[in-house]
Amino acid sequence: MAATLDFLAVYYMSALRVHNKGETEKDKPGSLKYLASNISAFSKKPRSVEVAAGSPVVFEAETERPGVKVRWLRGGSDISAGDKYGLAAEGTRHTLTVRDVGPADQGSYAVIAGSSKVKFDLKVIEAEKAEPVPSPAPALAEAPGAPGKALASATEEKGGSLSPEGSSSAVPDGLGAPDDPIGLFVMRPQDGEVTTGGSITFSARVAGASLLKPPTVKWFKGKWVDLSSKVGQHLQLHSSYDRTSKVYLFELHITDAQATFAGGYRCEVSTKDKFDSCNFTLTVHEAVGPGDLDLRTAFRRTSLAGSGRRISDSHEDAGTLDFSSLLKKRDSFRRDSRLEAPAEEDVWEILRQAPPSEYERIAFQHGVTDLRGMLRRLKGMKRDEKKSTAFQKKLEPAYQVSKGHKIRLTVELADPDAEVKWLKNGQEIQMSGRYIFESIGAKRTLTISQCSLADDAAYQCVMGGEKCSTELFVKEPPVLITRPLEDQLVMVGQRVEFECEVSEEGAQVKWLKDGVELTREETFKYRFKKDGQRHHLIINEATLEDAGHYALRTSGGQALAELIVQEKKLEVYQSIADLTVGAKDQAVFKCEVSDENVRGVWLKNGKELVPDSRIKVSHIGRVHKLTIDDVTPADEADYSFVPEGFACNLSAKLHLMEVKIDFVPRQEPPKIHLDCPGRKPDTIVVVAGNKLRLDVPISGDPAPTVIWQKTITQKNKVPAGPAPDAPGDAGASDEWVFDRKLLCETEGRVRVETTKDRSIFTVEGAEKEDEGVYVVTVKNPVGEDQVNLTVKVIDVPDAPAAPKISNVGEDSCTVQWEPPAYDGGQPVLGYILERKKKKSYRWMRLNFDLLRELSLEALRMIEGVVYEMRVYAVNAIGMSRPSPASQPFMPIGPPSEPTHLAVEDVSDTTVSLKWRPPERVGAGGLDGYSVEYCQEGCSEWVAALPGLTERTSMLVKDLPTGARLLFRVRAHNMAGPGAPVATKEPVTVQEILQRPRLQLPRHLRQTIQRKVGEPVNLLIPFQGKPRPQVTWTKEGQPLAGDEVSIRNSPTDTILFIRAARRAHSGTYQVVLRIENMEDKATLVLQIVDKPSPPQDIRVIEAWGFNVALEWKPPQDDGNTEIWGYTVQKADRKTMEWFTVLEHYRRTHCVVSELIIGNGYYFRVFSHNMVGPSDKATTTKEPVFIPKPGITYEPPNYKALDFSEAPSFTHPLVSRSVIAGYNATLCCAVRGSPKPKISWFKNGLDLGEDARFRMFSKQGVLTLEIRKPCPFDGGIYVCRATNLQGEAQCECRLEVRVPQ
Repeated sequence: MAATLDFLAVYYMSALRVHNKGETEKDKPGSLKYLASNISAFSKKPRSVEVAAGSPVVFEAETERPGVKVRWLRGGSDISAGDKYGLAAEGTRHTLTVRDVGPADQGSYAVIAGSSKVKFDLKVIEAEKAEPVPSPAPALAEAPGAPGKALASATEEKGGSLSPEGSSSAVPDGLGAPDDPIGLFVMRPQDGEVTTGGSITFSARVAGASLLKPPTVKWFKGKWVDLSSKVGQHLQLHSSYDRTSKVYLFELHITDAQATFAGGYRCEVSTKDKFDSCNFTLTVHEAVGPGDLDLRTAFRRTSLAGSGRRISDSHEDAGTLDFSSLLKKRDSFRRDSRLEAPAEEDVWEILRQAPPSEYERIAFQHGVTDLRGMLRRLKGMKRDEKKSTAFQKKLEPAYQVSKGHKIRLTVELADPDAEVKWLKNGQEIQMSGRYIFESIGAKRTLTISQCSLADDAAYQCVMGGEKCSTELFVKEPPVLITRPLEDQLVMVGQRVEFECEVSEEGAQVKWLKDGVELTREETFKYRFKKDGQRHHLIINEATLEDAGHYALRTSGGQALAELIVQEKKLEVYQSIADLTVGAKDQAVFKCEVSDENVRGVWLKNGKELVPDSRIKVSHIGRVHKLTIDDVTPADEADYSFVPEGFACNLSAKLHLMEVKIDFVPRQEPPKIHLDCPGRKPDTIVVVAGNKLRLDVPISGDPAPTVIWQKTITQKNKVPAGPAPDAPGDAGASDEWVFDRKLLCETEGRVRVETTKDRSIFTVEGAEKEDEGVYVVTVKNPVGEDQVNLTVKVIDVPDAPAAPKISNVGEDSCTVQWEPPAYDGGQPVLGYILERKKKKSYRWMRLNFDLLRELSLEALRMIEGVVYEMRVYAVNAIGMSRPSPASQPFMPIGPPSEPTHLAVEDVSDTTVSLKWRPPERVGAGGLDGYSVEYCQEGCSEWVAALPGLTERTSMLVKDLPTGARLLFRVRAHNMAGPGAPVATKEPVTVQEILQRPRLQLPRHLRQTIQRKVGEPVNLLIPFQGKPRPQVTWTKEGQPLAGDEVSIRNSPTDTILFIRAARRAHSGTYQVVLRIENMEDKATLVLQIVDKPSPPQDIRVIEAWGFNVALEWKPPQDDGNTEIWGYTVQKADRKTMEWFTVLEHYRRTHCVVSELIIGNGYYFRVFSHNMVGPSDKATTTKEPVFIPKPGITYEPPNYKALDFSEAPSFTHPLVSRSVIAGYNATLCCAVRGSPKPKISWFKNGLDLGEDARFRMFSKQGVLTLEIRKPCPFDGGIYVCRATNLQGEAQCECRLEVRVPQ
């Protein structure tokens, strides 16, 4: 017997030690060997990282002790040191360096030390793409983090083997997913942000070139909610097909966004043999007061790999809403009394009260898409609710701080002399310039100064075996646009450079063209450049396809500009003008064109002109010049300049002023030798700014005196026409001439030079004031001569007046202007119109061909942007100065017509209408709706109400009974009313009698079963006009009492019971009555509960190994059918119950396979649809199983004394355990009579302590310590006592805190 007990003791102790988790034992000579779980060899594990291509990366691991051999693996193969990889070991620190990381280095790596294995991942991205792709998710853009930032905690595997569910190092779905269009999508929906009450549209484009039928597209919210069933006032789905590009466009439009709309969405597209899907996120920012703190927005994490936010060590935390932050006391946030924002619901309070089956519904209602993360956080929160013995005041669940600010984390200890350690993401924080530890009394404070995104982490304060945790969220201010983009107008082939300045240097931005992001893969066409706070988008050679709207998007807004690319045209800035020169003078023809690279040919009377020593052709920049020296009569001809490659011809004439020289004898009177002397001189035309030189040959002996005079007219501007003749003309002289100005200056801008045979009048840079009639008089003693020369100065026109804007539409307007007050002496050939955004400095030309009319309809403007217009006048000389800018204006179009107008109800004097918002609202928003009606056959519409209504339904009252009316609805905004939508048929204002009819749902036509305590909510829709009368009865009697309530509406009736009781069971009848017509429906309500236990269990017979039992059905079946019974047995010695039969339907049974010599108790539970009965019926006396057929007569032996003092056959063994894991101490004892066992710790009796459980089975004594902490360490003593004596054994228990 003693040998048997010893064997059982060894067997049970070995089995218990094998199943103890987290324990270690120091083997001693002679002690029993047992299997223990392996402890990790690593004190610091490498983490998965994401780096840019071309950068090096270092993985670091630390072992528990030095000298441990460490192996690095990739894809299951060992890594050796070389040019690519560097391996280093220094004490307990081991590093792996991967140099010049490329796409081939991406994959899974591992490190092995002893029997511990840690896996981690290396992800490689392109250098340009190491920046975040922002949300809507709005309001909440995050700055990029360091490329090597840890993505997830490494996974450790025991014994070097992988467990399928043990691996946690895989990157979560959607993390760092490529943004390239794959599958069926041409453009995927992007994350979006919207303010409460605003609107947002998500677009998806699907390639349709290879599809025979249109694809099927479904929109979901979360995992299962199909949005096609939610289409209504706040949500619309649209689709269209572009036959030119063969692309399908699908849009999800959300209006009047609410906070509950936030969360994850999914778009699925499928065809006959293909399928594709895309996830995106909507972030809704709440409109709160200035003192509010938007916790739900601040603590929502992004799941993008490059977002720069810290990704927690658990992958399932990515992209979830940190509900723990919502548990902070909200009393500290004082709300402005002027802004009453609706109070948020306490989500955790709802979760505590809700059953687990309701978690998914609550998560969807509050916009939480990560259900697993929510349940894990709920479980962790419940664990944290245990009262702490070490901390009097713990850390708050979460803290928030702005980037660059300081934060203090403070705890209050129970022991003022205790020491604490601060951990960040599980790693101990060392004192530094940024981390400061303070200890004042019982308070311990961690101060973090100059917070950065690297400080966004989980922090812990550890004291002994207890710790408290919190999370710190670092908010980065949004990147704002300080200087927006400017519109540009270029020609084909020209270089385009967009420049935008943002508020933060090195910020991450996105460039978009017509709403589609420009990716780094298009660098062959687009070049992106960063210069501090300035960002540039460069297109080296623009094409017509590059025209469109370009946008730069940051986390704090976006800038938009338009690029217009025109086909290459040649513009003539200055044409060649007719010249009149004298013989032997120099003639210069000059023109200026827009392109300095254009070459051309000079023609003389249609033939190409060949340059020589006298004729020179030059081309400097945009200016082309033809110079003819020593002009002869043969040079008088038509000259033309023809640009190469353009259908353009610039022509002018060269006139030769002939000088007749008469030889006269001495003492001849003075004479002026011109080809047109007298009253009809030629008009000399000069362009303003050019040099005017009048070379007048003279003769006379003696040499005459030359006098130059200018005739000053009454008008400042000389009308086109012949100049007045000599001053001696009667009438004309009195009307036009009232003074003459003597010109005698020999230096300056206007000067006169006289020699013996000629007089030269020169004007440098001709001006408008130089225009007029010049009188040349020569005198000598013999006589005098006089000639009038008319000089006309032509110039560019004056600037027109500011243009006027009218007919402003959605993207167009009409611009009108008046001709300039002065045309410059040449007829106005046309006008050039320019526009710009009000806040911009760049004007963009709207036309290249001159406008002949005085108005233009300007198109292609952006709705909601403020513009200004100005105009230039152009004549043969050139372009005038710009006109003053027009009054600023904003293109805004009226909304489209409302949709789905329908008549909801009609009575004798009222008509109820409803409709849906218009598909297009525009930048002008929506001010409201106007409702009008008119008689059939009449064109006069009457307003149904004064002003506008913001609702999408209306009850039109006080209508004439029997009238046939048409109704129409318009949407209004600041641009005016939109197109109306009218009813298709006239509506007769007369209530239609409709028989009452109950529409009993299918599930209410059978017996309605509810459990006791559950609510009952029965909704029955009905029809009938006028509104019917509803009556409820139970068993023919009216309903009485406050527990059953009836709620009626015009379209349904509801029977509601807050907490059902058995007394509420019965037959209910609802009657719907209109005058003498009625409709009835009957409902059977059954309230069920658990049954009572069976009655009168008894043992009928016992034979062999069998016992026959019988019982009676329960007195109370719970108001439902009994499904069966459960029969259990228990040995009289152990009283441990084991199930013999389940779901047994009879009231008698036979229990077999009983053990001979044992006594048994039996008990029976009853079951129904609610569950088993709370109690069971048990046999009163045990049933003994005798050995059949043998009568044993024991021999008479001499009574022997087997008394024995207690002795320990196996003593207690000292051990070391890990805090937090259950631990057991085992030993074996023998003795007769059975000794009494007592356990002591450090001399204190443990019998009354609930944390310790003591077992004694077959001589094996076990002390179980539940979740030990360092305070449970010490010396444990087991004492055995009986009448023969006592014995004791002891051991030491050490409790270690995991690092």
